[in-house]
Amino acid sequence: MSTPVLPPLPCYLNGDFTLLPDAKISVMDRGFIFGDGIYEVVPVYGGLPFRFEQHMARLDRSLSLTRIPNTISHAQWHDITLKLIAAYAHSTGATVENTDQLVYIQITRGVAMRDHVMPENLTPTVFAMSNRFAPPSAEQFARGVACVSADDFRWQKANIKSTSLLGAVFARQISFDAGAVETVMFRDGTLSEAAASNVWVVKDGVVLGPPRDHLVLEGIRYGLLEELCQAQRIPFQLRRITRDEVLQADELLLTSATKEVLAITLLDGKPVGSGAPGPIARALNAAYQRAKSQPSS
Repeated sequence: MSTPVLPPLPCYLNGDFTLLPDAKISVMDRGFIFGDGIYEVVPVYGGLPFRFEQHMARLDRSLSLTRIPNTISHAQWHDITLKLIAAYAHSTGATVENTDQLVYIQITRGVAMRDHVMPENLTPTVFAMSNRFAPPSAEQFARGVACVSADDFRWQKANIKSTSLLGAVFARQISFDAGAVETVMFRDGTLSEAAASNVWVVKDGVVLGPPRDHLVLEGIRYGLLEELCQAQRIPFQLRRITRDEVLQADELLLTSATKEVLAITLLDGKPVGSGAPGPIARALNAAYQRAKSQPSS
């Protein structure tokens, strides 16, 4: 089997800016051996990072929960992010203001001989890169997308944005094999999330989502969606949601950095509501598009 050639895109590794083909880490890095690390993905609109401080706050939470030292300040990350944005735009021949990107940040515990116990006093491995951002197509926004459902077989610390993503990989493969966009997951008969997205239920004009706890990764759009609902005078509530409530929903929504606000119109081969994006999905998507036109710097 052939090995794909990495594109010469800019990246940051342990204090230095370089290109992806030239970035090297030890095979004994605990991120490679155990998936012992955390990550963030920051969307960039018009050359500016979107909801940057919220992403940094979640980065801090994940580092704290995994007991990985936090060696870079928010101000330093902001500087690194802006440099990667500019370098990526330059590498593609575009201007910074005309590029939408995704900045990926990863921090692992560092390099040590293999042992399940967390070694102390390691120097974390810090990596970041920027890449092309392709949001959902106009057709997907207009028609919605198909999803499938599955039991949530992942671990019970889903609130950590961990690089140990084999469970999410398996979950996403379920939907890929079915020709669907996402896998909506249930744990003990209640909604958790999708493989790489948060899931929202609309019933009788109310937007419902699972509570903020260890069973769900609190997407940055959790807070943003609540703000958008308040601005649109749409009732918003977080609570346990049963599988039957999901199946009987008027509308279902996906949110994530890459999916923005996207309607699910087909679940397990059956129409959701009318089978087309509903009024809440359309209103929140329109509000999201307005919000991202004024990204935080």
